[in-house]
Amino acid sequence: MTVPKFKKFRIEAYKPGKSNLGKFKNIIKLSANESALGVSSKVKKVLSNKNLILSKYPDSKAKILRKEISNKLNCDFNKIICGAGSDEIIQMICQLYLKPSDEVIVPQYSFLMYRIYAQIVGAKVVFSKEKNFKVSVAEIIKEVTKKTKIVFIANPNNPTGTYLSKLELLELRKKLKKNILLVLDDAYFEYMKNKDYKSSLDLFKNKDNVFVIRTFSKIYGLASLRVGWGYASKKIINAMNIIKPPFNVNQLAQIAATEALKDKNFVMQSVKHNIIEANHIKNILEKLNIFSNEVTANFLLLNFDKSKFSANYVFNKLESKGIILRSTEDGYNIKNKLRLTIGSKKENAKFIKAIKVIFN
Repeated sequence: MTVPKFKKFRIEAYKPGKSNLGKFKNIIKLSANESALGVSSKVKKVLSNKNLILSKYPDSKAKILRKEISNKLNCDFNKIICGAGSDEIIQMICQLYLKPSDEVIVPQYSFLMYRIYAQIVGAKVVFSKEKNFKVSVAEIIKEVTKKTKIVFIANPNNPTGTYLSKLELLELRKKLKKNILLVLDDAYFEYMKNKDYKSSLDLFKNKDNVFVIRTFSKIYGLASLRVGWGYASKKIINAMNIIKPPFNVNQLAQIAATEALKDKNFVMQSVKHNIIEANHIKNILEKLNIFSNEVTANFLLLNFDKSKFSANYVFNKLESKGIILRSTEDGYNIKNKLRLTIGSKKENAKFIKAIKVIFN
């Protein structure tokens, strides 16, 4: 039989953090930056409703969810678009903006989906250098050419946990040419309590050449339902609605996300838990000469350069105890580091116990 020809992509496919280990039934998964506290009780309650009508298509424009986002975050309903996770928003931006002759700038250690979606549509990905695993405004500006269409930034950044301050973000937008779209990914912004930080939505709500991305997968704990959203000028959102799949955000995701936004207490508890637990882990690891970034998002990038064991050795030892971290060699090409998600109190205690056994 003849297989009809298809396009061949020279792209390294995204490899998610491991989520299972063959011989273990009860694994501790600290590899995907998921919510430590699960989901809000309000979400659990609404999803247990027996009268949900699953035989009908969901609202194509996610109007109720968009209205809730607009009310809660004091932003324009007409400038919001929802997607099946923020991944789909990134994909649509690339489809809307990029041609094979165009260039996209991404920091060298940034979220992998920016480069993957840009490459799928044939654009050239240009990597800007980082300084001590932090995005550099100067290095981004160095890489700008006439072909640059988009600059992608996650702030705070995944997988490094570093961030650009409010002043640095404003400087970046000011120094970039006005016709370059600056895409700012706020996936972890809820966790940020650093005084020099400001969310992209707060800074650029009224800028027509900035696109802000947010997700319900992290602090809200809705990773499995796949729901994210984007905020941009009405012109951009109207154009995206033309290429958007008609029923891309399912009914359960829309309902759950709407309820999640109503539970401020859950978010506050999650932030408090993250700050306390992350600092506790950080202090213990430093005694073993394992160092990391300051606490920003719900993960730490662990540096094993000064410890007595390598990252790979510790990674394998932890897996033998049923604990999964994220190797940063896959895709990111960051050597001798591991990314650790801040888990529940119980999960963190088991991780700490395991790491102490390994080092003793």
